[in-house]
Amino acid sequence: MAAKLAGAGGGAYAIRQNADINVTPFVDILLVLLIIFMVAVPMATTSIKLDMPPARKTDVPPKPPVLISIQNSGALYLAGQPTRLDTLAGDVSARFAADGQTGPRKDQRLMVSAQADVPYEALMGVIDKVHAEGWIQIGIVNEDIR
Repeated sequence: MAAKLAGAGGGAYAIRQNADINVTPFVDILLVLLIIFMVAVPMATTSIKLDMPPARKTDVPPKPPVLISIQNSGALYLAGQPTRLDTLAGDVSARFAADGQTGPRKDQRLMVSAQADVPYEALMGVIDKVHAEGWIQIGIVNEDIR
């Protein structure tokens, strides 16, 4: 015959189910992650020192840029007039003088436009040429100017 070791509830050796969630390991992991992020975030932010010029209000609108266009055939046009790469700097200077923009070259604006099939080397050759001559405000036009 079988013997009963404990009472109806099982006594001290009864196996009971624990329905509570043990959150201690979860809290430990969250605290470790919090510390890691608190240490890592200040290292991830960098600051760059910028010397921005003060804003100035001028009533004079900026002068329009001079357009240099490059055709698929390799022909260069400066404001609609044909030119060559070796005479480009003189022609650009003359064009700015004709437009009444006689300031320093660093203040004059140029735009370079190229057709879709122009090789990259041709485009960069024109940009490098005018940059080497002192123009630094050079833009690239990717759409037709109307």
